[in-house]
Amino acid sequence: MNYPVRYNHLGYTPEASKTFFVDVNAFPCKGSFSILDEQGKVVFEGSLREGSFGHKGICDYSGETLWTGDFSAVKEPGSYRIMVVGKDGSQFKTERFEISNSWILAQAKANIKSFFYQRSGVELKAEFAGPWARPAAHLDDNIGFHPMMERDGSWNAHGGWYDAGDYGKYIVNGGISVGTLLLACQMAPDAAAVNVGGTFDLPYSLKEETRFELEFFLRMQYLDGGVFFKVTPERWDGFISPHDSDMLQKRLVLGKSTTSTLNFAGAVAQASCVFRKDDRAFADCCLDAAIRAYGWAVENPAVGWPRNTEGSGGYGDEHYDDEFFWTRAALFCALNAAGRCDDSLCGEVRKMLPADMDKNPAFFGMDWRDTQNMGWALLALQEYDRELQQRAQWMLDGVAGEILKKQNEDAYGLSIRKFIWGSNGEIANHALTLLIVNQWKKDDVLRSASLEMMHFVYGRNPVNTCFVTGAAWSSPMHPHHRLSHSDGVEEPIPGLVVGGINADRQDGHRAPHYPSDLPGLSYTDERCSFASNEIAINWSSPLTAVLLLLS
Repeated sequence: MNYPVRYNHLGYTPEASKTFFVDVNAFPCKGSFSILDEQGKVVFEGSLREGSFGHKGICDYSGETLWTGDFSAVKEPGSYRIMVVGKDGSQFKTERFEISNSWILAQAKANIKSFFYQRSGVELKAEFAGPWARPAAHLDDNIGFHPMMERDGSWNAHGGWYDAGDYGKYIVNGGISVGTLLLACQMAPDAAAVNVGGTFDLPYSLKEETRFELEFFLRMQYLDGGVFFKVTPERWDGFISPHDSDMLQKRLVLGKSTTSTLNFAGAVAQASCVFRKDDRAFADCCLDAAIRAYGWAVENPAVGWPRNTEGSGGYGDEHYDDEFFWTRAALFCALNAAGRCDDSLCGEVRKMLPADMDKNPAFFGMDWRDTQNMGWALLALQEYDRELQQRAQWMLDGVAGEILKKQNEDAYGLSIRKFIWGSNGEIANHALTLLIVNQWKKDDVLRSASLEMMHFVYGRNPVNTCFVTGAAWSSPMHPHHRLSHSDGVEEPIPGLVVGGINADRQDGHRAPHYPSDLPGLSYTDERCSFASNEIAINWSSPLTAVLLLLS
């Protein structure tokens, strides 16, 4: 890479650690650096040290040799640049970044608003959406069932968020996404209730935005309690607008499954807790729906996903223990929050939770395939049952310790061990686990470690990219995102995190121009690169949660 300094392209907070890396293979340097203020005046000088984090600095996955500069002593808010001097006397200066407490909050707001831009079936007015305004399309309020379901009639599946770069709407991935955002609402209720500001203000908060998805969820539940899997076009849409898509093909509902029903049940049970104080009627509606969905899943514990990927993603998962754990944990909390601790169902799920915990050890993070961490988090944060709380906190304490250990073994301070599809979402989920544990540990080490991971997402990485659209000079301009490529606006919709570095490169048949064969350089800002440059709500949701908690 021809840009040798790795740093957060947005900035750093005044009291936190402030480090950057120099790839001395790309830029052999003398070993010193300077920090320049807005006028170009040197305000700090320091020495580079060999290595990064607890690592020797030789990064196997990127081929770099990293040295570290530390300017934590610079605390005055303002705009700065980093300057390093080469052995040949040449100077390299970075683009400007800021030291302030505001950039994290600004990014949290941008990420929250990205879900607004993913809304389906409603008009986005210019006063709120700016140049990305669009008419209502994909109303989905009277759509048929997929032929594989062998049933007549139609269904109202209006609303909800588009899942990713395509125009599908999925309960499975939507469940873990809205569940993660609701968890953030629970941990930071005041911040989650603040209206989103910015260039185009919104009249509602993160909490209210989750309701848009939740109301779609409620429409997807059938009378027997089971929940339909997804809304899909007949075939994959081209890079066209929702309105043009409506002109070309029908949209259809696909059948019920155990995973979709349990994702629904876990998420709406969480919603019952989050909304109970402000809207008891909606909270009761959510709790009733969760109970009916859980009942259907108990009677239908292994109904597989509809194996259809003709026009939308599969989200195939036939391991159900983790979803049952999440749902039972969420129902236990929701029933207690509703004052229904004496209900027989509350007692039943309480008796089953220890076995759920035995079968579903916590991971470093969570995703649509592995949802058990949501169950662990809900039990760790609740105060209705001290025994369950202590066990859950003990489990997550241990996981956080392992994350910190892995972080200190990696040249870039990551706890992931491979760059997979959606690696930025995985990084954010690991950071979120640390912040969940910090709810009871109150340990600056956990907060600092999560912030270090955010530095990677926002620019301190081998490909010198801020992975969030509209955030920095290096942000993606060509995400694999139909809305962004069909609106006639040069800049993509802001606030969306792309998947990021992906060593598996599943899009090789589309011939994207990756800069190297090295796994840590497996990213390219091209529309065709769905493996590295697509967006998805399940990657945005943990990032939004982390930023909200850090802000």
